[in-house]
Amino acid sequence: MQKEELLNTIGEKISLLTLEEKINLVSGTNFMFTNKVERLNIPSIRMSDGPHGLRVQEDSQDNGVTGSKKATSFPTASCSSNTWNQDLLKEMGKAISLEAKFYDIDIVLGPGVNIKRNPLCGRNFEYFSEDPYLTGALASAEIKGLQDNGTSACVKHFALNNSENYRFMGDSIVDERAKREIYLKQFEYIVKNAKPDAIMSAYNKLNGVYCSENSELLNEILRKQWGFSGLTMTDWGAMNDRVASIKSGLDLEMPGDTSICKRWLYDAIIDNKLDISDLDESTRNILKIVYKHNKKTKNNVDWEYHNQLAKQIALEGAVLQKNTNKTLPFNVNDEFLIIGDLFEKMRYQGSGSSMINPYFYTSGKNAFDNHNIKYRYIRGYRENKFETHLEDIKEAVIEAKQYKNIILFLGLTDYFESEGGDRETMSLPNNQLELVNALIENGISFSVVLFGGSPIELPFFESDYVKSVLNMFLPGQNGGEAIYELLFGLANPSGKLTETWPIQYIDVPFYEKYSKSKQEIYYESIYVGYRYYLTKNIKVRFPFGYGLSYTDFEYKDLNVAQNTNELLVSVNVKNIGQVKGKETIQLYISNKNKTNFQPLRELKAFDKIELNPNEEKTVNLVVKFEDLKYWAIKDNRFVLETGDYIIQIGKSSRDIILQETIHIDGEIVDEQYTKPINELYKNCDFLNVDNNIFTSMSSLTIPPPQPIKPFTLESRFSELKESFMGKILYKAVVSVSDKQMKKALKMDEGVEKDNQIKGAYFLKRILDTNSIRSMSMCAKESMPYNFACGFRDLANGHIFKGIKDFLSPIKKIEKKKGHK
Repeated sequence: MQKEELLNTIGEKISLLTLEEKINLVSGTNFMFTNKVERLNIPSIRMSDGPHGLRVQEDSQDNGVTGSKKATSFPTASCSSNTWNQDLLKEMGKAISLEAKFYDIDIVLGPGVNIKRNPLCGRNFEYFSEDPYLTGALASAEIKGLQDNGTSACVKHFALNNSENYRFMGDSIVDERAKREIYLKQFEYIVKNAKPDAIMSAYNKLNGVYCSENSELLNEILRKQWGFSGLTMTDWGAMNDRVASIKSGLDLEMPGDTSICKRWLYDAIIDNKLDISDLDESTRNILKIVYKHNKKTKNNVDWEYHNQLAKQIALEGAVLQKNTNKTLPFNVNDEFLIIGDLFEKMRYQGSGSSMINPYFYTSGKNAFDNHNIKYRYIRGYRENKFETHLEDIKEAVIEAKQYKNIILFLGLTDYFESEGGDRETMSLPNNQLELVNALIENGISFSVVLFGGSPIELPFFESDYVKSVLNMFLPGQNGGEAIYELLFGLANPSGKLTETWPIQYIDVPFYEKYSKSKQEIYYESIYVGYRYYLTKNIKVRFPFGYGLSYTDFEYKDLNVAQNTNELLVSVNVKNIGQVKGKETIQLYISNKNKTNFQPLRELKAFDKIELNPNEEKTVNLVVKFEDLKYWAIKDNRFVLETGDYIIQIGKSSRDIILQETIHIDGEIVDEQYTKPINELYKNCDFLNVDNNIFTSMSSLTIPPPQPIKPFTLESRFSELKESFMGKILYKAVVSVSDKQMKKALKMDEGVEKDNQIKGAYFLKRILDTNSIRSMSMCAKESMPYNFACGFRDLANGHIFKGIKDFLSPIKKIEKKKGHK
């Protein structure tokens, strides 16, 4: 259908829809569908998680692996981003699209593009990077792969959803400059370059206003300034005020079918508190995507090709973090001692709403067995336990004394890192640390294969007994084959870190305040990740952009030129090693004459190439002047400052190989801050930053923290335990996860039991961190809005008022056909 014809069709449909039908259309149904209008032959569209593969649910509200259809479990963004390979990300998007069409899915809920502000964020495994430019480029490639092949992408979570503990009711308080340069920049890049069909609003508030009803975010910035013309939807249960959300540019409520939201919309239209044109606009945006998927084609899927693609992404996403005396690659004919439960129970994906039921699955153990590697396996620790079993460690040490080649499989498990809650520590599980310490104390050398979706403290890293560290992150369903090929030199590691690894958590700015309350204050402003560590000159374990190889590369002949709107940079790169390899060339830029505080350097371009031994290539990079601008808070716009800019080529953000200075004519920019504020932030002197300094820098007033009591609909569900009646209500609700856990623990040992246990843990996290309101908005008739009010009032000790709430159901809207 041509665009003009489509718009005419949609306009005609809107003119024929009743008010009730419009209200139904802007509400989801059955957890993953939009409502259909059979009278006018308007079909529904179907959605599915997730960012790195489909979770097509058999049961409409299943939250586990076993209840979803089989699909390819690709590496999560914490791994795939390390490839720095846009072609590979686009191919993954295409593969997910083909599987979506096979399962009749119209919209894939992803990718997730939130910035990795703090390494403890429980959902960082789903996100790409601490850098907005890199995030935007990689996510755009995946989106193009999806949408070029007929499946809509829904980019999430818009915006500033950077923690999990209070994500349902938290308030992200951030200055305008950090908001524009760091936390919205990747969304802007994606909207302008990849043109996604849909964007999902985040649960949290942004500077006091819920993202689902934030007109500045949705109407002013997203639609007017960036030109987005697609569909906007809530995260599941993220609705707060349905009338305000429609006015603010939020189209679709998910999962929908909440009687209270439909009642609010109906009454607002009847009482002239909401203009019907606003509701029509949301209806129009939904119908545009409905009719985009009106003609559906079923296709077959080459599951084995997708399995090999998952392996290729894992190969390029793995990062070689240490390789003393070229310990790796190993000789395939040697004999090995393998220690660690993750060898057999490989953690290949994250825990939460993106959990996939993999079409194939190959662990490290499977791969070693398939390729006849000679090894002895010792468990060493228990992946599904928190406590240390001394007999496991004792057995590992005794066996290790008999072997020359020892490989430890270590990493974060689903019990330590998951959606729904932030990590409590940056450490490995204690039972794994005690295993490592025991081996070192006994003078035993070993190599490490590491798993996890986020940075980990590695206190043993400098030890001479630790010969190599190969980090697989979360490598997807075929991660085992990737491990085998990398360890034995069939493939050459080429992954580069897309986030900084601090040596210890206390090195993270404002670490002690992160995710501790409903108010998340972004004191550090623009200094996120490497922008902070470089500017403050803090030593890190691994810098942004870091990664070793089995070969070496030489950089030379840097050349920089400029035309009217951009910089043209070229550099020659040569493979001077003995094996074929891939290298990521990273371009950073620094302004020598900055008037206002800025990071030491920022990534502005990159490219990945493959070279045979002795092969040399010229790499050409382009940087638009537009991308050199920063946000001037007084002028309320991006500005390009006149000055001398240092163009730097590096192997990482800290390993700069070549540089050249070039003058760029922009504009003279006045100081945007007072001198004390400018100096303090210029030096990242954050020990002196408090609420008063932040207020002075940001011009934002920080509201006083809300007390736990009296309870409100925004109360965190776990807070109900602070009252007698609330504790009873809390226990009644969380008993659902307790029952699931008890049932799982009685199952026979195996993958099914492990998945059920992980599902119970995830459910418990979600119940604990949910707000009463969002739980109601997600649960539909099992916990309608009047029940949520009843929970609140009973918890506050208002027994009769609570009972009245429970006995006062929401009056459903009448079906008056023909009413417009």
